[in-house]
Amino acid sequence: MVKKHITIVDTTLRDGEQTAGVVFSNQEKLMIARMLDDVGVEQIEAGIPVMGGDEQRVIGDIVKLGLKANIMGWNRPVLKDIDASLACGCDAVAISISTSDIHIEHKLKTTREDVLQRMVKATEYAKKKGVYISVNAEDASRSDMDFLVQYAQEAKNAGADRLRYCDTVGILDPFKTYDRISELIERTGIDVEMHTHNDFGMATANALAGLKAGATHVGVTVNGLGERAGNAALEEVVMALKHLMDIDLNFVTERFVEVSEFVARASGRELPVWKAIVGSNMFAHESGIHADGALKNPSNYEAFRPEEVGLERQIVIGKHSGTASIKAKFRDEYGHEISEDEANEILKRVRAMSVDMKRSLFDKELAYIYKDMNRAQSSENV
Repeated sequence: MVKKHITIVDTTLRDGEQTAGVVFSNQEKLMIARMLDDVGVEQIEAGIPVMGGDEQRVIGDIVKLGLKANIMGWNRPVLKDIDASLACGCDAVAISISTSDIHIEHKLKTTREDVLQRMVKATEYAKKKGVYISVNAEDASRSDMDFLVQYAQEAKNAGADRLRYCDTVGILDPFKTYDRISELIERTGIDVEMHTHNDFGMATANALAGLKAGATHVGVTVNGLGERAGNAALEEVVMALKHLMDIDLNFVTERFVEVSEFVARASGRELPVWKAIVGSNMFAHESGIHADGALKNPSNYEAFRPEEVGLERQIVIGKHSGTASIKAKFRDEYGHEISEDEANEILKRVRAMSVDMKRSLFDKELAYIYKDMNRAQSSENV
């Protein structure tokens, strides 16, 4: 892959808030915008200004924060939508309309020609206002390629800075994504933003495949929030670029857990312990073989250091633990060396208790096991 600048476009405040049942307060939106800016996001899609009311006011307030990131408003190809974005002070606009025949016929109830005319008119209008323009091809992944190429070319001629390629219902796989984005760029030369959905669990993989094919922008949300199964996750894309594709965007990744936890609380969507990159189990080791390997050298079972994203390594004691974990737990956390015989006896009791409790053990429970073992041994010696 030819290394090039990749721009992260975060749409937590727009597509993320479109998650069914999610509403951010105005203060939460301001805080999220600040956090995104602090970690290194270059473009924030802040919402839909034409909604008016609180939505328009808070987008204006985000603009007034004076962030390093530029602020984008989402619009239909309607002049009053663009005027609303401009009234908020947005320095970038997304102009969105469907390009697939299924949407054109059954959603818009119009024609391809009308779609092109609406898009071109709105793009030319925005261009005269001097703002950055993303022309969005909604449902691009189900669009006829020849029509999509025509759409992209006319958008470019009208003044669009990039095309947002939307896998709106998440039906792509990485192989199709690579082929289609390669062809689109080759035939049009336009900058492409990947906007992928996770209906089949491939949003991040498809986003990366598009970048590998030559896309220059990628749309993400914190924790993968978004319609239905969500979008590509900010933290996953940034860390995958860094560690799997050797593209370091110089994000302050140490704050990822902080950002993810805040958005989880604000959205009322629990952050799963198994969540890639930021879940609390990312660096939790219980299995005896894994824990022993991680203790000897963390790189045996960790793809990157926990500190990189704001987490800590945990050695969990439970049914699958081994004596190495028991001895390390007592030595490193309790400051007490125990013998191999003691570790074996403790492990027997740990496994029995873990099965009874159907979980790993708390530190206090492990301490009680040790005390009970010593008490029993003392009684035997009397």
